[in-house]
Amino acid sequence: QVQLVESGGGLVQAGGSLRLSCAASGSIFSINVMGWYRQAPGKQRELVATITSGGYRNYADSVKGRFTISRDNAKNTVYLQMNTLKPEDTAVYYCNSRGSLIYWGQGTQVTVSS
Repeated sequence: QVQLVESGGGLVQAGGSLRLSCAASGSIFSINVMGWYRQAPGKQRELVATITSGGYRNYADSVKGRFTISRDNAKNTVYLQMNTLKPEDTAVYYCNSRGSLIYWGQGTQVTVSS
C-alpha cells in the first residue's frame, strides 16, 4: 500500500501563491506517476498536473504557466507550486499516485479570495 499525506493548503488572495506538498510512504517503489487533482463544490474531480518517475510533466490547460509540479525523490515528496492564483482555483486538492494500484490522499483545501 501507499500512503499519501498532503499539506500546504490555505486561504490566499487572488494573485497570491501557495505550495502544496504530498509525502508518500509505504510501497513507493510501485509508483509510476504522481499527480494533483482538484474538486470544486458541485463539480467533478479534475486533473491539475502529473509527473512521471522519469520527470515528464503534464498540466491542465487552465493552470499552464501558473502551476509547477516537481518531485524530490530523496524525500518521496511531490510539490505543486501555485502562482497567480485565481478564485476559480478554489477547490480541495488531492494528491494521487499510480502504479499497480491508484491511491489518493485525504485532500487539502485551497481557497482563493477575490
